[in-house]
Amino acid sequence: MRPFAALRVTIGAFSRKVLGVADAPAPIHEHALSNLRYIREAMERATAFTSIPGWGGFAVGLTALGAAIAGHRFIATAPKTWLAIWLGEAIVAAVLAAWTMARKARRANVPFNSPAARRFFVSYFAPLIAGAALTLFLASIGAWKALPPTWLLLYGASFVSSGAYSIRVVPVMGICFMLLGIAACFVSFSAGNALLGAGFGGFHIVFGLIIARSYGG
Repeated sequence: MRPFAALRVTIGAFSRKVLGVADAPAPIHEHALSNLRYIREAMERATAFTSIPGWGGFAVGLTALGAAIAGHRFIATAPKTWLAIWLGEAIVAAVLAAWTMARKARRANVPFNSPAARRFFVSYFAPLIAGAALTLFLASIGAWKALPPTWLLLYGASFVSSGAYSIRVVPVMGICFMLLGIAACFVSFSAGNALLGAGFGGFHIVFGLIIARSYGG
């Protein structure tokens, strides 16, 4: 009987296709599941990563001002020492930012493996990795004057790109860094160091306070 049953199914499907008879509608629970899946994906895309540490940025700004002041005396005589000071500042800033971000995320119960967080970190770190590679290259050929605009431009680009997945003030800060980076392209090495202090120091302090007051610390 199996061949006849299969034949009846085939003939029935062929008849529906020829006569234009639609298949039976999908059960209502399938539509509900599809709608829930769409809503969840839309919410994940719209969710912003909000654990940007305002007080951490403020602290980073203070240490960056210290680096700009300490490095100024070595610009003309020992640029490698100047570079070492700023690289040390980068390490201190990374530790401060990571620690304060982890505290804020834990307090707000925001996981780092959420879709919004993953998109934020990918967009944030890509320009920074490019900046690290360019730093090695420019330092190897002694192009010290090119380092301040490179750092400011790529750091700003990291905030502009990651700001699409974060709070609105983040891309604004990124644009401010990039404007300083453009200015640093046309000034002396000493003035470029001062712009580093204004950006990594001043902007971090100002925007850190804004974030701390408006976005929960």
